[in-house]
Amino acid sequence: MLLSAHEADPFENARGRLEAIAYRLLGSAGDAEDAVQDTYLRWHAADRARIETPEAWLTKVLTNLCLNQLTSARARRETYVGQWLPEPVLAGDRMLGPADTAEQRESVSLAVLTLMERLSPNERVVYVLREAFGHTHREIARILGLTEANCQQIYRRARQHVTTGRPRARADAATARKIVEEFLAAALSGDTEPLVKLLAHDAVSVADGGSKISARRTPLIGALRIARYLRRLFRADAAKRARFGDSVTLHAAVVNDDPAVLVGAGEEIIGVIGLDADPEGTVRALHLQVNPDKLTRITRQWRAGGPHRPLAKVW
Repeated sequence: MLLSAHEADPFENARGRLEAIAYRLLGSAGDAEDAVQDTYLRWHAADRARIETPEAWLTKVLTNLCLNQLTSARARRETYVGQWLPEPVLAGDRMLGPADTAEQRESVSLAVLTLMERLSPNERVVYVLREAFGHTHREIARILGLTEANCQQIYRRARQHVTTGRPRARADAATARKIVEEFLAAALSGDTEPLVKLLAHDAVSVADGGSKISARRTPLIGALRIARYLRRLFRADAAKRARFGDSVTLHAAVVNDDPAVLVGAGEEIIGVIGLDADPEGTVRALHLQVNPDKLTRITRQWRAGGPHRPLAKVW
């Protein structure tokens, strides 16, 4: 039985917010959609006449579903091949949710989503609901069945683990394009020196290929090491041509509020390089997502916004 328009409204009005919460909690747009759909099914089956505050009820149900997923996900991460990175999404995707404050924007960055993997499920929930959605500790305590004082302690502990403490470049389209152009000019110059100058001396590069694509399985640290790695990455060889074809293109984008390079092969996005840069344009971290399972959504978005003129071709 379908819900009437009147009955469905509270859920539909909250859907975007629920998706944004779930994405921050799970780091996966696909898993977030599933969690929101499960929340809808519980809303559909509930005695809605007894629900005084639909948004609070929906948030609690969604949070509990995500907590269950986070608990099982921690076990799955132990057998994950290589490094795990979150699923990237393009600017404008409603999964990103509110972006009015610096805290909200940072909470969805690839760097912070990756750092949140260190948190316990409760720590992640408290951090996300407080930092990105402005819930009071009293509200969060009710959702988790904890005391308000306990929530405050959990939040302080989570912030210590997650807050980067350094300024990030404001990633509007123009700024992102400028950073990406400078990065690609250095990376494709044929020399490591321009790229070393662009990278922080202690820059970190992390790649996620899952079990589908060969990717470095440990983080790479240091400007010179990363510069050499990127030169090899962008160099064509027979294996790359056989897998991706004869035309691989590079595009500038804003991904998770970070400047990013989209690597395209035909109509597919085969890689995303998120650039964690400071306001001066120095790149402090790179997040390379090449696991095809985590690129389907961004590929759909990219196609829908086309056609796209590349900044450069790799080969």
